[in-house]
Amino acid sequence: MGAQIRVYRQKISSTTSMRKIFKAMELIATSRIGKARARVAASLPYANAITRAVSAVASQSEIDHPLTTEPEQIRRAAVLVITSDRGLAGSYSASVLKQAEGLNELLHAEGKEVKTYLVGRKAQAYFDFRNREYARVWTGGTDAPEFATAREIGAALLADFAADYEDGGVDEIHVVYTRFKSMVTQEPTVIRLLPLEVVEEEAASESDLLPLYEFEPETEQVLDALLPRYIESRLFAAMLQAAASELAARQRAMKSAGDNATELIKKYTRLRNTARQAEITQELSEIVAGADALAS
Repeated sequence: MGAQIRVYRQKISSTTSMRKIFKAMELIATSRIGKARARVAASLPYANAITRAVSAVASQSEIDHPLTTEPEQIRRAAVLVITSDRGLAGSYSASVLKQAEGLNELLHAEGKEVKTYLVGRKAQAYFDFRNREYARVWTGGTDAPEFATAREIGAALLADFAADYEDGGVDEIHVVYTRFKSMVTQEPTVIRLLPLEVVEEEAASESDLLPLYEFEPETEQVLDALLPRYIESRLFAAMLQAAASELAARQRAMKSAGDNATELIKKYTRLRNTARQAEITQELSEIVAGADALAS
């Protein structure tokens, strides 16, 4: 009986230590989520402005540019998968990887080869464990991304997009990331980055009308300079939303883990008290039985 009590005490002690870790990680994620959401909000004006500019140039100009023209045959597609470097974030990385697997199956069903690029150690570990090939991987700082990383990723993707198929080039680029909607809802999302999809919709008001531009120099040169910056801004916005989603998922996961640890501590405490009461009752029974034996 004493051994059983010691086991319960050890479980209570270890669970209490784990609860402290969960609480600390929850507080860290809670303190950083505000800054992450502020960065997402701050990136929206520039991303919206450059998107309007690119859409205006592409929709108002009859040009044949490789970044905006759909190729006749798509033989190889690039897929950029954005996950996290660390765990303890619930199903955050698993949901993104599941979405990427669905995209890969769809592309293979269409007869396309897939060239994969990874962001985050979780994606790298997932592919390494299954002995799957990937072109490049970027790790470090997924919960606080830097624009330099987005610029490096954009340069690598654009270089492969401009290369020939025989040299390992790709015909289209997809990005799989987690879109931050709220502290409760984060949605794994797939977007096609290139070739650029320009959707012409009827403007709801004068403020929604695309501006008219006069180009100096030619339109092709404007797109050559503008589209790489557009790609970088889209990638950086996706990384910022993924970072905010990761912190929100970690905050919820650590809160749930802390609550579960509290319930386990209560359960083990009750079991320990029950075992100690049973031990006391047994000792009293033995004392009474011994006294009766001596008296008789």
